[in-house]
Amino acid sequence: MDKKFFDDLSARLCDALPQNLKEMKKDIDKNFRVVLQGAFAKMDLVTREEFDAQTKVLARSRKKIENLEARIKELEKIVEEK
Repeated sequence: MDKKFFDDLSARLCDALPQNLKEMKKDIDKNFRVVLQGAFAKMDLVTREEFDAQTKVLARSRKKIENLEARIKELEKIVEEK
């Protein structure tokens, strides 16, 4: 996750605070950022780019497996005919 994401989310949370707590906004904002970054880090999330790259790898792997399965069936047929 990039810094801007956490900054934006932290700002939204601070804006939702009651007026009397907004006076402590700077400290709360800093704490929100630290807590959010820690929570998201524990979730073991990936970026959209990483997800898309892994999806492509999986599609290529699946295609190779399908080709290998077809080849095995062909070879089994050849062996059975002998």
